[in-house]
Amino acid sequence: MNTEQNSLISSLKAASPLASRRSLLAAMAATPMLPAMAQFRVEVTGVGLTQLPIALPAFRGEDGAPQKISQIVRADLERSGQFRNIDAAGQLLDETTRPDLAAWRQRTADALLTGSITRLADGRYDVRFRLWDVVKEQDLGGQGYAVTQADLRLVAHRIADFVYEKLTGERGIFSTRIAYVTKAGKRYVLWVADADGENAQSALSSSEPIISPAWSPNGGELAYVSFESRKPVVYIHDVASGRRRLVANFRGSNSAPAWSPDGATLAVTLTRDGSSQLYRISSQGGQPTRLMQSNGIDTEPCFSSDGKTIYFVSDRGGSPQIYKVAASGGAAQRVTFTGNYNISPAVSPDGRWLAYISRVSGAFKLQVMELAGGTAVSVTDTVEDESPSFAPNSRLIVYGTKQGGREALMTTTLDGKIKARLAGQSGDIREPDWGPYQKN
Repeated sequence: MNTEQNSLISSLKAASPLASRRSLLAAMAATPMLPAMAQFRVEVTGVGLTQLPIALPAFRGEDGAPQKISQIVRADLERSGQFRNIDAAGQLLDETTRPDLAAWRQRTADALLTGSITRLADGRYDVRFRLWDVVKEQDLGGQGYAVTQADLRLVAHRIADFVYEKLTGERGIFSTRIAYVTKAGKRYVLWVADADGENAQSALSSSEPIISPAWSPNGGELAYVSFESRKPVVYIHDVASGRRRLVANFRGSNSAPAWSPDGATLAVTLTRDGSSQLYRISSQGGQPTRLMQSNGIDTEPCFSSDGKTIYFVSDRGGSPQIYKVAASGGAAQRVTFTGNYNISPAVSPDGRWLAYISRVSGAFKLQVMELAGGTAVSVTDTVEDESPSFAPNSRLIVYGTKQGGREALMTTTLDGKIKARLAGQSGDIREPDWGPYQKN
């Protein structure tokens, strides 16, 4: 560990077991960062218990297009864990073709997606598709888009969302975005990317650490912690304009921002009165309100989807565990009871699940707990997991980990059966946060 990392760890109270792990998360690995527009390799592993078989022939005209629409849709659906690809190589179909659905049923397909992409005279691309229920022999509809080359990936993700919703009855998440952080030398970069990790765009670059990115409920802003003032300070960054505002710069450390569901306030961790304690503060800044009086370290807050409860980490019982408290403050209740080291809580948008990191035999592993029953299961086989974040439909989790000596982002289904690695061409990536649904 280098001098910079040691200094950062000391500044975050490395003597405490909880703060030591959090400081390790904050000390970014000094390996090359991803280049702008870095392409990710998606590796899907595992087999789900029930997967709908779907055939996706190449879209007519996509061989000459800058993006292979059918391949992007196929990867999205496979990563969700809900679909299994049926080989459709060599099939020439488009959205205007009435397919032989009996023949596709013989191929064991339950659904079929066809489409085309055409270059228009003005340079845009016309993308059209149609979805078929092979079993019921029904046309499930389709859509068309006329878009610039830059928006072809977004169109593919929206097609995947259409397919997912039509066939599962639930909203898809493929056109949402994720945020994460990289470090190269002394340069830290906050990135915004598609939900599959592709199309990464730099939102902020700094010579000082950037940690704890958190999407606003409307998907337009990112709260984060910057060390450019030589200490942790909380900012909010407008993704579209690049403008930002200072939210918390009080004496001591200002860290771990978490948005309330209405976007009006943030829960933050401040040391202004001594040890790390939880406060609420307006998302426009101002004076914070302390939530509790605690003799321990309280940190890593996150709101429940209804905004009534804040989950957080505290060592008040002697070791880091997850607790909850009313969003208005009051007495805290312990949530985790298995293991002696549980941190980084994330609550699913549907309110059913709690994801967190637990130290198990020296390994840091992602756990998923159904809140109604309180039973948690480990869903990974890696040993350095961190920073879980739920997709907005509560069906997937993105998290940071290390595989083969390299840091990477992974997604997993809640049962851990289907995983996908979002691995860049170079560099390490960490601290992911999955953004909300956006208005079209």
